[in-house]
Amino acid sequence: MDFLERAPRHLFFTGKGGVGKTSVACATAIALADRGRRVLLVSTDPASNLDEVLETELGSTPTAIRTVPRLSALNIDPEAAALAYRERMVAPYRGVLPDAAIRSIEEQLSGACTVEIAAFDEFSKLLGADAATQDFDHILFDTAPTGHTLRLLELPAAWTGFLESNVGGTSCLGPLAGLKQQQSLYAASRHALVDAGRTVVVLVSRPERSALREAERTRHELSGLGVLRIELVVNGLFVASDSSDAVAVAMERRGVTALCELPDGLRSLPRTDLPLLSFGLVGIPALRTLLTGTQESIAYAPLDAEGSVRTPSLAALLPALEAGGHGVIMTMGKGGVGKTSVAVSIAVELVRRGHRVHLTTTDPAAHVVEALGDAVSGLTVNRIDPLAETRFYADEVMKTAGAGLDAAGRALLEEDLRSPCTEEIAVFRAFARTVDQGEQGFVVIDTAPTGHTLLLLDAAETYHREVLRTAGQAPDEVRRLLPRLRDATFTKILLVTLPEATPVHEAAQLQRDLVRADIHPFAWIINQSLLSLAVTDPMLVQRRAREGRFHDEVRTLASRVALIPWTDTQSSRLELASTTDAERSHASAAAPSSP
Repeated sequence: MDFLERAPRHLFFTGKGGVGKTSVACATAIALADRGRRVLLVSTDPASNLDEVLETELGSTPTAIRTVPRLSALNIDPEAAALAYRERMVAPYRGVLPDAAIRSIEEQLSGACTVEIAAFDEFSKLLGADAATQDFDHILFDTAPTGHTLRLLELPAAWTGFLESNVGGTSCLGPLAGLKQQQSLYAASRHALVDAGRTVVVLVSRPERSALREAERTRHELSGLGVLRIELVVNGLFVASDSSDAVAVAMERRGVTALCELPDGLRSLPRTDLPLLSFGLVGIPALRTLLTGTQESIAYAPLDAEGSVRTPSLAALLPALEAGGHGVIMTMGKGGVGKTSVAVSIAVELVRRGHRVHLTTTDPAAHVVEALGDAVSGLTVNRIDPLAETRFYADEVMKTAGAGLDAAGRALLEEDLRSPCTEEIAVFRAFARTVDQGEQGFVVIDTAPTGHTLLLLDAAETYHREVLRTAGQAPDEVRRLLPRLRDATFTKILLVTLPEATPVHEAAQLQRDLVRADIHPFAWIINQSLLSLAVTDPMLVQRRAREGRFHDEVRTLASRVALIPWTDTQSSRLELASTTDAERSHASAAAPSSP
């Protein structure tokens, strides 16, 4: 394939959540290794599922993939990176400074801000330090969904600029010695990123309007960062083989329409199309088929049609969600599972039922306005804008902490606030203020994909401990945040998944992490299901049959489950049936027959 022949040393795979970045990155890595290249595959996603897809337990150092000679993989573990980073910063002072001073430095380096810079440190070594990767011909980066990838790719310039302009020698991380010594590495990372001979960014998309629009936005922003070499992969193209299957025809038509409307910026890029497969892309044999287009003959279990009929619709959850008349509803899960559409639909339905509702998102990709479509009377909508929140926070700090400082002190504080870490603090404060609004009505929050949501919640716990230690010096909304998230009558968390292995298993891990923080999910939502639909196209029949095991798995994990059928719509907004008669009518009309 031309796509493989063009591969430079560094390949980044990015795109909207759920488009198949990990599958495409893994398939490319395997194909390059099969061609005799030495390949390192790296995940920069805090919610990495490389282990499951490659069926190999991975760590933070390269692990050889046993069934693919010349291929190794690793996960950048943000927490492990932060622990090692803290020790590097603190170790020189042990035995030199008093224990109280050492504890103070460790506390200063305990926030999510340190996690970000430590993970970026590891990323920079792989991109900018050739000696660290000299044993490999190609380094492939399987990245987090688009908004966070752009943040990652902006960091070389952001940190380099901050270090060059900071003359005071301090930052929100304490003394800058640890960062200053990395300045040449960050500059090398920046140069590698914009060198078209060494690096290509591969935009992975689905043949869907929203995914392609996101890809075009990303292309534009990457160009603004100076990234010169960008390619497009359209993953999951479906061609119906049974013209009598209305679902199959609608699915094919949606893809064709989306590609006909391809934005001009994307149309000019080198493009590779990949087919929709009937089976999940887990394991080396399945991954090898993605770039070849060959379909494996995989046996599937009989369909449990009765199970799908027993699963209630999303509308059935509304009475319990609106109980109490106010509070916070959060949608969580892997990127691309439909968190935004579920959040928007619930917000609209709550307004229809007479409630005051505020809809927002913590996701940098921020699609809630697009998903909503027309304005809805009684519904306020916004996003937590990192740039605006950072300006607001910096102004607040200068008016308070900077009020009594002399000119030199104010200049040092202004330098500190230009650090990229300031954004993390500002966004967290905005999240706390948003949750606080749940006292006056309903707040529906569409969260960022799993890994970054967990970092946000980890920050809540870190800040909560700090508030207790400092006797409540933080704002009231920050002090109340973690108790509110733990209050099941105030905060209701919906875990959204697709009936597929990786989204279900990632949601299960998210649930375990939440429970350890004493936060208990309210319900699971199985989205885009074929199980209740009458399909006859062979591809869809096989995909539907394989859903059953994942429905069963979700039922063992969830206290409540709701099902949303696949629907032919170009909008992300779902229409909630509000009567059991409507549900029974749909189930009767679409009752499937066993394959």
